[in-house]
Amino acid sequence: MRPILLALALAALAWLLVIGDLLRRHRPAWHWYLIGYPATTFRVLLTWRKVALLNDLTVSHRPPRRLLGDLVVKGDPLRALTPRRSLPRANRLGLTVTVRLHAGQTPATYMKAADALVHAWKVHAVRVTSPERGLVLLTATATDPLERPGLATAPAELLSALIGVLESGGAWVMNLRVVALVGIDCKGGMELGLFAGRLSALATCRREAVAVLSALVVDMQERMSACRTAGARSIWELPEKLRPVPVVVIVDEIAELYLSDGTREGKAEAEQCSTLLLRIAQLGAALGIHLVVAGQRVGSDLGPGVTALRAQLGGRICHRVNDPGTAEMALGDLNKDAVIVAQSISAQERGVAVCTGPDGGWSRARSHLTPTDEAVAVTRKYAGMTTDLPGLAGALAVLEGDDK
Repeated sequence: MRPILLALALAALAWLLVIGDLLRRHRPAWHWYLIGYPATTFRVLLTWRKVALLNDLTVSHRPPRRLLGDLVVKGDPLRALTPRRSLPRANRLGLTVTVRLHAGQTPATYMKAADALVHAWKVHAVRVTSPERGLVLLTATATDPLERPGLATAPAELLSALIGVLESGGAWVMNLRVVALVGIDCKGGMELGLFAGRLSALATCRREAVAVLSALVVDMQERMSACRTAGARSIWELPEKLRPVPVVVIVDEIAELYLSDGTREGKAEAEQCSTLLLRIAQLGAALGIHLVVAGQRVGSDLGPGVTALRAQLGGRICHRVNDPGTAEMALGDLNKDAVIVAQSISAQERGVAVCTGPDGGWSRARSHLTPTDEAVAVTRKYAGMTTDLPGLAGALAVLEGDDK
């Protein structure tokens, strides 16, 4: 009888392991709630006091130094008090623990202890934030959500693009009210030319870029007039039948617009591009004209204009960089911690980047891989949606006529 019971127990254990593995691979959230969360909660409760003692998270009512006559005696603090923490609360990808700080403590101490918490709790990462004064929120992520960016989903919102997944497990969404797309690719259209069928206009050199940007500024002024007449603060407050088409301007390799060949004409074109881009960046958002700017380096060595433009670009995405200066250019004026994280992205982490949000915070994220042939196929599929922008097309036509 006993061998039969043992065999049944082993068979049941084997089935549990198989089912657990299937859940982990195909239903990671179910696996976490049923198995991962209880086990991790047990480790949090078991190790909390020891981790707090070893990482200077405890305090003592008695000072570690005593005066005996003229002799100062130093020893371990007595009656160490462990910080009060809440019970771990589960979420889809991990758990959170709220800690009440002792008087004199700051969140910085907990940030230094984050790695120790990762090892003690056996999780992928622990992030430390302070939602309000006197409290610290420890957010533990069970596994790396960036390993499977394809699992991210997002609600279908007006004119939004799902790019990938955030390290928190949420969807990485670029919220642009996009209908008309305009490209500026001063590398002869080598990059954006593949998607010309979906672009309302494409400038392939700086001279064409000046013409396109000038036409956009004229259009922007007309939109201002329409909003002023209607008493609206943006085009989104206008009635739908009066609302102009939103435009997204995609600039590939921004440095090509600012670098000059030393000639008077080259310097004039660079100054024009700088002025026009800055005007669009400062005024365009409320008028439905948005900028997406890409570059290897976006620093003051390109001139003061690019620094002013960078200050107007709130959302930042920084992929792997080769030197600290490049990360500083992209993220340094927003968050110093983000600069350090961007430098730690390895060559093996393809698609991983540090992105900033509208609230001024930052997060690691990973984009979906979209092969070029797939992107071209999508361009052809939706080429019929391309919006006609007569002002931009006319500006480019005038240039072609001048060349002839």
